[in-house]
Amino acid sequence: MANKSKKQHGKTIVFLHPDLGIGGAERLVVDAAVGLQKRGHKIVIFTSHCDPGHCFDEARDGTLDVRVRGNTVIPPSILGRFSILCAILRQLHLILQIYFTSELSGLHPDAYFVDQLSAGLPLLQYLHPRGRIFFYCHFPDLLLAQGRQKWWKRLYRVPFDFWEQWSMSFADAIAVNSNFTKGVVSRTWPALARQKELWTVYPCVDTKPKAKRPEENPLWNGMKYVLSINRFERKKDIALAIKAFAGLSKQQRAGVRLAVAGGYDPRVSENVGYHNELVQLAESLGLKNMTVRTPQTAQAVPQDVEVLFLQNVTNMLKEMLLSSARLLVYTPANEHFGIVPLEAMLSGVPVLAADTGGPVETVVEGKTGWLRSPDNVDEWTAVMDKALHQLSAQDLATMSKAGIERVKNGFGEAEMAQRLDTIFEKLLHMERSSRSSVTTIALLGGLLGLFGAAVVAVQTHL
Repeated sequence: MANKSKKQHGKTIVFLHPDLGIGGAERLVVDAAVGLQKRGHKIVIFTSHCDPGHCFDEARDGTLDVRVRGNTVIPPSILGRFSILCAILRQLHLILQIYFTSELSGLHPDAYFVDQLSAGLPLLQYLHPRGRIFFYCHFPDLLLAQGRQKWWKRLYRVPFDFWEQWSMSFADAIAVNSNFTKGVVSRTWPALARQKELWTVYPCVDTKPKAKRPEENPLWNGMKYVLSINRFERKKDIALAIKAFAGLSKQQRAGVRLAVAGGYDPRVSENVGYHNELVQLAESLGLKNMTVRTPQTAQAVPQDVEVLFLQNVTNMLKEMLLSSARLLVYTPANEHFGIVPLEAMLSGVPVLAADTGGPVETVVEGKTGWLRSPDNVDEWTAVMDKALHQLSAQDLATMSKAGIERVKNGFGEAEMAQRLDTIFEKLLHMERSSRSSVTTIALLGGLLGLFGAAVVAVQTHL
């Protein structure tokens, strides 16, 4: 009877995500899917791209039902440009493919979990009006777009910015990843915020006890190291960590290393370019550096390497890095949330983060870490010195315990899954405001025309 009750309660929830690679947004999607699946729901994830060599374990080991669709017509970009246009067209292609092949109808979805890209929501609602749509807004895309200084770039973005707000209004519920993001969304789209309730659903980390591994030699023979984990993107400001580390005296850096680990995709020009910039920065500051790409080479790095770049670390290597780090430095300013500080605190590692954005809601000053201005490199250097040389073993143990308790009590997978489950339950019992299908189709067609005009305008000014 218990199993029958659970089956009746379970819903079919379809996830739509653009590129299921490695990053904070992807980690949230995977955690949300796994958490809801554990609560008895059937979960299927549709994505336009998922490379088994560049994704989280749950997306490739059979834990989740991940299906790649809408990946045969539109490339991710055209000559390195038009990424947002291509992303939208790929999402529309994905939705149309699973609809016309009857793959979608065969699943009989009760609800959809869509994130990052809202462009396809009007089409999704038109094709499947009974399915409730939950949209997770990591951050307004119009605020993330770069290069708006040029007039033709601003012109190019007009239809995309309009479509972003308009298409989000088709969601039955909208969630954000922090109160910081909630404030940004409310200021960016006040009309949308008045129309829709904005839920705050914090990302989570897996708080279950991990199986103990056999005793191994300590990483890098037990040397002290400061750890940075972020994608190789300029907005992550990894350069701040390198500059702050270089601010330590030669004696303070003796026997100490800065390990810079993060997501790196050779297909992404920014990943390649920013890594090269960071290497040049380290060399200009007189820091001996090295780049490694496999866990095997990562463990055999010479002791005199001061800055070590690790590209695409596996979960196992990340756990090893976190298990022995003296300090985690999290450098992005105005980060929407930031999952890495939680992972570090759960591992008992104190965190040094920017005093803006999501980390303000997770890191407790002086108890689980420190919050400092990203504009003051000297303050970051001072905290590095404190964590490496000044805190006693007892001080570190106290901070470690406080960090673990902080995460377990408020940012676990079960808490996030329960929050999402509550929202989906409300969605299925709420009335949806009616919309004119004719108006929806007309707007979709008109916006596609605007996209074409924008592309022509951009091409004439390249």
